[in-house]
Amino acid sequence: MAFTPRTPRVVAARRLQRRRDRDATGRFLAEGPQAVREALARPGVVTELFGTTTALDRYPELAAAAARADVPVSEVTDDALAALAETVAPQGLVAVCRHLDVSLEQALAGAPRLVAVLAEIRDPGNAGTVLRTADAAGAGAVVFAGDAVDPYNGKCVRASAGSLFHVDVVRAPDPLAVVDALRAAGLSIFATTGYGDDDLDDLTDYGRLVGPTAWLFGSEAHGLPEELTAAADARVRVPLYGRAESLNLAAAAAVCLYASARAQR
Repeated sequence: MAFTPRTPRVVAARRLQRRRDRDATGRFLAEGPQAVREALARPGVVTELFGTTTALDRYPELAAAAARADVPVSEVTDDALAALAETVAPQGLVAVCRHLDVSLEQALAGAPRLVAVLAEIRDPGNAGTVLRTADAAGAGAVVFAGDAVDPYNGKCVRASAGSLFHVDVVRAPDPLAVVDALRAAGLSIFATTGYGDDDLDDLTDYGRLVGPTAWLFGSEAHGLPEELTAAADARVRVPLYGRAESLNLAAAAAVCLYASARAQR
């Protein structure tokens, strides 16, 4: 019999839409077939899979993968799935997942050549999009530093389009300590700012992006904190060739991360 919105396991999973419950349980929700597929590909992450009859019939390979991993597959009514999902038109699958974050020390032990640091970024859509871009550019780690958004916020998880499950995710309370640790690990630290002294094209032309690099990105509304900008090895602006006033955070991050990715290759 399909679970309803009042079934205790559905009620418990729905609580994970709140940050305090995610933090207390070390669990979060991943919604939709793409996120579920990537979560199941990482052993030990998924603890339960909820799906409507239609979705489980449409994606039998995901239900089979869950069963092979001894993950309970729970059929739910459309109303129950709607209660678990946070989108207007849910795709019928929601997985309960364990938190993935590692310490900065663990992330640096893998000697990443490209790292994205999201400092004080509050918007979950922006954060998830930068995480996705960092993954696509080959970054080894994404650091949520200071009072940044929860990487397990539903909107952030969806915006990452599965990339949350591909890179090392770090949550660090002190952005300056993050900079010190990255520099000690041999990475050059570049802060993005529209008023930077260094032009991104110049960094590329002079070969300054060839080595291991960490990019610092601040919130779209306020930018990077002044002390963090000052702590970087360079303050970098993205050149604007047209009449646009500026780039949004996600676009600027994509340009910078891909500049490093190309230089390193």
